[in-house]
Amino acid sequence: MQSLLNKKIVLGISGGIAAYKTPELARLLMQEGASVQVVMTEAAQQFVTPVTMQALTGNPVFTSQWDNSISNNMAHIELSRAADAIVIAPGSADLMAKLSLGLADDLLSTLCLARDCPLLIAPAMNKQMWEHAATQRSVERLRKDGVTLLGPASGFQACGEVGMGRMLEPSEIAEQVIAFFQKKTLLGKKVLITAGPTFEAIDPVRGVTNHSSGKMGFAIARAALEAGAQVHLVAGPCDLPTPLMATGLITRINVVSAKEMHAATLAVTDCDIFFAVAAVADWGIAKPAKEKIKRNGKEAPNIEFVANPDILLDFAKTVKTKGGKPHPYCVGFAAESADLEKHADEKRKRKGIPMIVGNIGPDTFGSDLNQLLVIDASGSKKIAKAEKLQLARQLIQLVAKKI
Repeated sequence: MQSLLNKKIVLGISGGIAAYKTPELARLLMQEGASVQVVMTEAAQQFVTPVTMQALTGNPVFTSQWDNSISNNMAHIELSRAADAIVIAPGSADLMAKLSLGLADDLLSTLCLARDCPLLIAPAMNKQMWEHAATQRSVERLRKDGVTLLGPASGFQACGEVGMGRMLEPSEIAEQVIAFFQKKTLLGKKVLITAGPTFEAIDPVRGVTNHSSGKMGFAIARAALEAGAQVHLVAGPCDLPTPLMATGLITRINVVSAKEMHAATLAVTDCDIFFAVAAVADWGIAKPAKEKIKRNGKEAPNIEFVANPDILLDFAKTVKTKGGKPHPYCVGFAAESADLEKHADEKRKRKGIPMIVGNIGPDTFGSDLNQLLVIDASGSKKIAKAEKLQLARQLIQLVAKKI
């Protein structure tokens, strides 16, 4: 799946040591299907060469507003008119100040002023430069002018100091560029998601769990963020990075057991949509041993199970109506080994929720691919096999229409 297929990106590079990351950003954007046209300031060429960027993108690199390789000699007009977006990485304090004041004395600043497409900037500078009142005034003016800022982050800087101002990693910038182009159907909405498995301890070293990787739940979290929502993610034990963390729009709570997930989920009192994606253990261990259970010959230990709380059922009991529709809108998930539609719809009715999503196929767990069967009161709809992020985006659009 190429999320930027046929998009034309002007990649601006200004002067800063973070420019060494920009070739990787260009590669990632192209990997997602975008064509990349690089424009560099004079200072940027001290950190990365036009030859490098041309070799990576396959396009000539523009460095001068007097470049006569464009027939009408107006590179600042032609480049911006052909673009779906201008992405500047790194964005130096100097360039941000100029753009915030409408100054244009080189090709990159001029084409930004002459653009009729969105402008996204990934700031990169020393922490004192970022925190300086003048820079913060530039940030405020740029945001008021509709410019999207990607970051910055806090961390180690080339000067040896630690603080805010470090440019986001290329993968983070690429993810945010992708998110920028997605439909904002959940703008202003708050979404709660459970994801991953739970782990029910038998003793300090053993436990009962399942094959859930968390990938579907995390994909839905990313798709919801791309659609403009604020996301609260309750994650069971899984080794997955928090999606689009640099946006500041996602909160992640890590839990282990079903009881912990139940408590963390029901503690959320303000949301518009609840996706219960996690594969929660139906049973826990009645009395987990405080020390490791030693093997005693061939005799197996006697383990007593007890029912875990039903997260979705308990959450659904709190649902009220808003504008004649359930609020929050609850979406359950069902993984069945047989008769998926029958068992999933029975589960939907039993839980008292408007929609349930069935995972199709035994190879769903751990895979990057999935098939979905979406069931509500009006019937069922199959979503064909695809990457989980692609499925998540389709599911988000379906739910957005429902609410």
